[in-house]
Amino acid sequence: MTGYYDIVLALIPVALLGITAALTFVGVSLTAAIPLGSLVAMGIIGHAMFVNTPADTADEPRSARSPVNAD
Repeated sequence: MTGYYDIVLALIPVALLGITAALTFVGVSLTAAIPLGSLVAMGIIGHAMFVNTPADTADEPRSARSPVNAD
């Protein structure tokens, strides 16, 4: 099953290359199309890092004991 982060990893190069190619095809210069495509890729990365953060998916429940210092 494909998860959210698998889709994000696939969308990063697709956004960078696809948007750059589409803008170049429309007539935008390559020096302007590459930064615009990279801004979209950065937006996808930022959404994955800060908006939809990874959840703690540990199978084991956390211990109720407090950690012990080595002192």
